[in-house]
Amino acid sequence: MGDVPDPAADRRGGAAAARPEGRLPMRSLRAGRLTYVVLALFTAGSLFPLVWTAIAASRSNTRLAQTPPPFWFGGNLGRNLQVAWTDANMGTALLNTVIVAGTVAAGTVFFSTLAGFAFAKLRFRGSRPLLALVIGTMLIPPQLSVVPLYMLIAKLSWTDRLQAVILPTLVGAFGVFFMRQYLVHALPMELVEAARTDGASSLRVLWHVVFPAARPAMAVLGMLTFVMAWNDFFWPIVALTQNGSPTVQVALTGLGRGYIPDQSVIMAGALLGTLPLLLVFLVFGRQIVGGIMQGAVKG
Repeated sequence: MGDVPDPAADRRGGAAAARPEGRLPMRSLRAGRLTYVVLALFTAGSLFPLVWTAIAASRSNTRLAQTPPPFWFGGNLGRNLQVAWTDANMGTALLNTVIVAGTVAAGTVFFSTLAGFAFAKLRFRGSRPLLALVIGTMLIPPQLSVVPLYMLIAKLSWTDRLQAVILPTLVGAFGVFFMRQYLVHALPMELVEAARTDGASSLRVLWHVVFPAARPAMAVLGMLTFVMAWNDFFWPIVALTQNGSPTVQVALTGLGRGYIPDQSVIMAGALLGTLPLLLVFLVFGRQIVGGIMQGAVKG
C-alpha cells in the first residue's frame, strides 16, 4: 500500500516553499510597558515648554519672580493676552506672518518641485556641477549675506515691506535637494515618457504626472518651510520694524522693553504667536505624517 499523504505536512511544506529562502517568518511587534513609559516621558518633556508658557502667561510678573515658581495656572491669562495683543500690535503681526509664511511655503514647494524634477529626471549639460553648486550654498552662513542683501532692498525701497522678507527666502537649496531625492525614487521615468508619447506638453506632464507623484513630499516640505518662515527672526528683525509691517517675532521684541520687563506679558505674546502653528499642525498633521511615511516606503 502506498503512503497516505499528510495534509498538515503539505501545508507546512507549501508555506516553507512560499517563504523566500533565508528570510525568517514575520512576527507581529507589540509594545511593552517600558515603551509606553518612554513615550510618556518624551511626550511630557515635549509639552512642558508649552504648558509652562501658558502657566507663566496666566500669572503676574511678581509671582514669576518668587521662589519656587508657580506650577499651576493663575487668573491673569485674559488680562495678559489682551495687553500683549495691544502692545505688540499682534493682530497686524499675525496677518503679516501668515502672508509671509504662506507665500514662502507655497513658493518653496512649487519652485523646489520644478528644480527637483529637473535634477532628478531631465538630462542636460552641467546638471551635476549645478546640483553640487546648489547644495554648496547650504554651507554659506546666512549672516554673510545680510549686508549686501540689505543694501539691495534699500536700493529697491523695500525696507520695512513684506516683500523684503518674502523674496530672499522664496526658494532654498534644502527644498531643491529634498524634492530631487524624493522624485528619484518616487517617479518612474516610464510615466514621464508615456505621457510625452501621448502628446502631453511639459506643463501637462508637470501637472498630471510630477505633482501627483510628489504630493507627499510637497506636503512635508510645505509644513517644514511654513514653520521655519513663521519662526524666522534674524532677517525680519533687520528688514522690518515694529511700527511698520512687523511679523510675530519682530512684534514680540517690543514686549521685552522697559526697565523691568513684564515676563508674564512676554509669555502671553509668545503663546499668541505659537497657537496658530499648533492649529495648523492639528488640521494638517495627519496628512503630513502620512506623507512622511509614504515617502519612507517609496524611498
